[in-house]
Amino acid sequence: MRTPRNDQLSETDRAKGRGHHVPERRCVITGEVSPAERLVRLALGPDGQIAPDVHAKAPGRGAWIGIDRPTLEAAQAKGKLKGGLARALHEGQFTIPDDLGARIETQLARATLDRLGLEARSGTLISGSDKIEQAARRGQVRLLLHASDAGEDGRKKLAQAWRVGEDDEGSGREGHVLPVDRNALSMALGRENAVHLALTDARAAARVLAHLSRWQFFTGWSRDAANRDSDPLGLSSDDGAENGAAPQGTAASDAF
Repeated sequence: MRTPRNDQLSETDRAKGRGHHVPERRCVITGEVSPAERLVRLALGPDGQIAPDVHAKAPGRGAWIGIDRPTLEAAQAKGKLKGGLARALHEGQFTIPDDLGARIETQLARATLDRLGLEARSGTLISGSDKIEQAARRGQVRLLLHASDAGEDGRKKLAQAWRVGEDDEGSGREGHVLPVDRNALSMALGRENAVHLALTDARAAARVLAHLSRWQFFTGWSRDAANRDSDPLGLSSDDGAENGAAPQGTAASDAF
């Protein structure tokens, strides 16, 4: 029996739909206000150093940014980041590490992969091309994901199955290509040859998508880039590898 369609919505969108309060914060660089889950918090540590706090749980003062890595690094080079932080934190004595952008990217990647790992352990994430195709055609897939080196044919095959299962043929709906290859994804999940992944629960999909969207935005990762670089190891098909072959490789606030 086909599961009723449930469109991909972020937790923010769901909360707004239920009339719940959604915390918002202001980017210290652009001044734009956005839901906090779509921004990255920078925390002021007791040692006076600014550090990324992607889970927004570090104690003490912090400020928020909603820009990608190139924009951040340009703002840091021009002194705009330091000025924005000083105003938001009401503090001028702090140090910004030169590799702040790299640290944020690493934390965003880890947060997304950790979330995928939690969903795998809870049973809301499945892997394997055949298993995902069957679930997709039954209308059970809420979010479709691929490693960056997944073959284009494999991606298109599963996307088509997903559209069929959702009565969404002709929409062009596709899965998300992750900014990591199968080896990194397999290591993060503790599974061999993790090339394709699917979330079968709507809330789980929203949790993953919230993390993934921030990561993709910050790195500038796009579907076009994924399509250009989807097969860096020269693989024409990933289905054999995945199925057992050896792997190839609130008023807005500035701070709180």
